[in-house]
Amino acid sequence: MGAYPAVAAGHVPTREDAMELGYRTTLQTTFDDAVARTREALGEVGFGVLTEIDVTATLKKKLDEDMENYLILGACNPQFAHRALGVDRQIGLLLPCNVVVRDDPEHEGSVIVEAMNPDVMVAVTDAPGLPEVAAGAGELLRNAIGSLTVK
Repeated sequence: MGAYPAVAAGHVPTREDAMELGYRTTLQTTFDDAVARTREALGEVGFGVLTEIDVTATLKKKLDEDMENYLILGACNPQFAHRALGVDRQIGLLLPCNVVVRDDPEHEGSVIVEAMNPDVMVAVTDAPGLPEVAAGAGELLRNAIGSLTVK
C-alpha cells in the first residue's frame, strides 16, 4: 500500500509511483500482548498514545459487522509535533501518527503492527524544514517497530 506523490495531470498512478505508507512487523503473540508491547516501545522512543480507536468494537456497534482485532493508536512525540507545526500549521491535519495493531486474519496467532511513515507529511506539502522533522520522527518510529521483534 502507498500514498501517491504529486503526478502530472492525466497520469494514472501505479504501484511504482507509491511511497510506502508505513513501517511494519509481524509478531507471534496475542493481540493484547502486542498492544502492550507496542505502547511500551512507543514510550521508550518518546511517543505518547493520545488516542485509541477500537475499530473492531466500532464496526460491531455501528454496523453489526464482525472483524478481527484492529486497534488504531494515535501516537505523538511532542518535540517533533511542535517542530512540524512550527513549519506548517496545517500539518495538524495529519497528526498524531497512526500506529495500527491488528490480528492477521490469514495467519492465526500472528499480530501485525504498523506505524505511519512521517514522509507522507512531506509528500503533501513543500514546506522547508519538514523533511528533517519527518526523518527524525520516522527514525524513532522505525526503532519502536523494530524493537518489537527483539523482545
